[in-house]
Amino acid sequence: MGERYLSTREFAKLLGVSRVTVIKWIKSGRIAAYSVHGRWRIPYSEVERVLRGVQRVERVAIYARISSNTQRNDLERQVEALKLWVSKNLPNAEYVVVIDIASGLNENRRGLRKLVEMAKRGEIQAVVVAYRDRLTRFGFEYLKTLFSILGVDVYVAFQEEPKNYVRELVEDFVEIVTSFASRIYGKRSKRYKEVVSCIGEAVKDFS
Repeated sequence: MGERYLSTREFAKLLGVSRVTVIKWIKSGRIAAYSVHGRWRIPYSEVERVLRGVQRVERVAIYARISSNTQRNDLERQVEALKLWVSKNLPNAEYVVVIDIASGLNENRRGLRKLVEMAKRGEIQAVVVAYRDRLTRFGFEYLKTLFSILGVDVYVAFQEEPKNYVRELVEDFVEIVTSFASRIYGKRSKRYKEVVSCIGEAVKDFS
């Protein structure tokens, strides 16, 4: 007998989550699904797989990140939203909150290092972030693979970022350009100062 396939509504009912959540899981790759005539169909075996994953998660690391202290309110909102997400989606899990106030381009963040160390020691079974770029601006899939090797799942709670993250994107853009300009010309050179000035003019509307 072939495997039974479920609609998103049926899958949501069995897991006790909303249909919107199921669609987000499909788009983020958390569950396997197939599009049949424009409608998602999910193998029944995914129900058992997801339930096994939920049941094995005893401790979760909630990871929230902002780029600067001026975004403290956003940090609090991230943490509260993630606590709510964990309570709904991983109801049996305890959680620890890990934060960073640093650029997503910074690979040497204290909080990120802490996540990796906890994963290596087997202290957590999952990491939950609000958006992909909260974990890292670039190389998300590499970090996800690293955590997977360490036996830790990475969950992205939300798919669309708030509009106020545009400012942070601009800051990261400036950091990238000035970093490369520094390496090419040297910080004391006239050319470097011209590049920095030019970038400052280009992004001043976002200040």
